[in-house]
Amino acid sequence: MAKKLLLGNAAVARGAWEAGVRVVSSYPGTPSTEITENMVQYDDVFVEWAPNEKVAAEVAIGASIAGGRAMTCCKHVGLNVMADPIFTVSYIGSNGGLVICVADDPGMHSSQNEQDSRHYAKAAKMLMLEPADSSECKEYTKKAFELSEKYDVPCFIRLSTRVSHSQSLVELCDKDDVELKPYEKNIAKHVMMPGNAIKRHVVVEERHRALVELAEDCEFNTVEDNGSDIGVITSGISDMYARDALGDKVNYLKLGMVYPLPEKLIKDFAAKCNKVYVIEELDPFIEEHCKAMGVDVIGKDVFTLLGEYTPAMIAKAVLGEDAKEYNEVNEALPNRPPVMCAGCPHRGTFYVLKKLGLTVSGDIGCYTLGAVAPLASVDTTICMGASVSAAHGMAKARGEEFNKKLVSVIGDSTFMHSGITGLIDIVYNKGNNTVIILDNSITGMTGHQDNPTTGKTIRGEATKQVDLLKLCQAVGIDHVVVADPFDVKNFEKIVKAEVERDEPSVIIAQRPCALLKTVKYSGRCEITDKCKKCKICMKLGCPAISVRDGAVVIDATQCNGCGLCTNVCPFGAIEKRD
Repeated sequence: MAKKLLLGNAAVARGAWEAGVRVVSSYPGTPSTEITENMVQYDDVFVEWAPNEKVAAEVAIGASIAGGRAMTCCKHVGLNVMADPIFTVSYIGSNGGLVICVADDPGMHSSQNEQDSRHYAKAAKMLMLEPADSSECKEYTKKAFELSEKYDVPCFIRLSTRVSHSQSLVELCDKDDVELKPYEKNIAKHVMMPGNAIKRHVVVEERHRALVELAEDCEFNTVEDNGSDIGVITSGISDMYARDALGDKVNYLKLGMVYPLPEKLIKDFAAKCNKVYVIEELDPFIEEHCKAMGVDVIGKDVFTLLGEYTPAMIAKAVLGEDAKEYNEVNEALPNRPPVMCAGCPHRGTFYVLKKLGLTVSGDIGCYTLGAVAPLASVDTTICMGASVSAAHGMAKARGEEFNKKLVSVIGDSTFMHSGITGLIDIVYNKGNNTVIILDNSITGMTGHQDNPTTGKTIRGEATKQVDLLKLCQAVGIDHVVVADPFDVKNFEKIVKAEVERDEPSVIIAQRPCALLKTVKYSGRCEITDKCKKCKICMKLGCPAISVRDGAVVIDATQCNGCGLCTNVCPFGAIEKRD
């Protein structure tokens, strides 16, 4: 068989295809996005971007009930969104194998919290496997479908940022010939009304006992005895770090099946060691399991609950050896704070909102960077869709005068995900908030995925396109305005008018993402001798504009000629040139 270097996410996709998956439905979320994107290359699989993770999970569940192997993929906070159907499908079980891929983000590289998804497996009493490299990503995914069908249980695959986005060799195999399982009407199993669900709970507990037995002999739970008196229990990426740091100086119990966890295997391993460390990022999940069994282990008393681990950190904690965390660079390097791209359509919106001194209820997306100086406009960011709902609560708590200085900002994809119901709440409960939908024609933050507002599917096929204006009107918004945020004078005029209304309104700030292939700005912007050094253009936070030796300059290598700065300069001192 051929071997290929693959990202962990691509390897999961390969494993799902080799396992005969038929339906994959997801919502993009870093670090899980590339799993579903890589499924597109397999023409014999139905693949889709769903409006949100809950819908995606329900699509996959339906496919499983109908007899097809199915998968849904999300990041850790996306698992929160799909939690409702996930807890119930644990009772229903699976017909065709059902796999839920969840990618955690220790270190919060692209997330609003550090969440340990292993708790979901425990709470829902479902199986969870955790691969450590790309090869395991493929093999564990294939096994997950098999175990899902064998034990009538949905199966989690837990990834992390480093596993998802690291590459290693993967052996490519042929696709398994998996037939569509028969569909049979089974009300007692598939209809979760209380009378049926209470009986299915009994089945769940019986199944769980069988899964505990499986954990003792699971092929993914392995022991490496190096003759040391120190033992290390690991899983996932922590196993890779530990082996890099400790080599053959310790014994290893690597847990590829992280729920349910084995008992006898752990006790037997610990009995051969004088000292046992549990090395796991985020919560003491394995550690608490060990201590509950009476196994004395060392865990979070020497390892942090925060962020990612490193080999140097592990070597220091276990062996007391100091090691450099990173190679040092002695050159004076400029700071690189996160910033919206040159030409970003959201920059005009936040410039106006900052100028007007408005309170801004923010959301999840590129535009969260509107909180960063110099724009420093966004006041709150909670979760997908919360900009709309939270602003309604803020207004009801503080009254009408506060509401006239308050707006919500939410991206077009995020609005589709979970902003619509918040807008309905405002209408239904007599709010009069102003919501600004930042329509940049794409799902920007996760890498330009299509969504229901773009008119294209994940495969680039033409489809029905949601009309945001008509949608807002349909839920009861009488005042919907479409405006270009780069026309700052007109946009400021519109915002002023809408926040003063005594009824709810929506502004659709419409301009495409500057990084789209279809967006072609011409020329470059330059500072002329008309410049008065007022530095108003610096308030845009454009990465191409800076001050050098007291003078404002525009870096031609970064400027893409979007022209926003020319609309802001009060002296006409910025000109666009070919």
